[in-house]
Amino acid sequence: MVKVHPEYVVDAQQNPRAVLLPVEEWEQIVRELEELDDIRAYDAALEHSADRIPFEQAVRELREDYRT
Repeated sequence: MVKVHPEYVVDAQQNPRAVLLPVEEWEQIVRELEELDDIRAYDAALEHSADRIPFEQAVRELREDYRT
């Protein structure tokens, strides 16, 4: 879990408008989001694992398509 120490920017009516974070915390959030994207992509690939074909077959099919 990422610990954050936000500072809120508010308008004249004290409504929150933005959040400020230390750069290190922001960079950690970005790393965590990128890892989450990777996990979701991996999970999606597993869902379609029935669509897999052997590498050699894929190369053969690509070569055949290239020749035509």
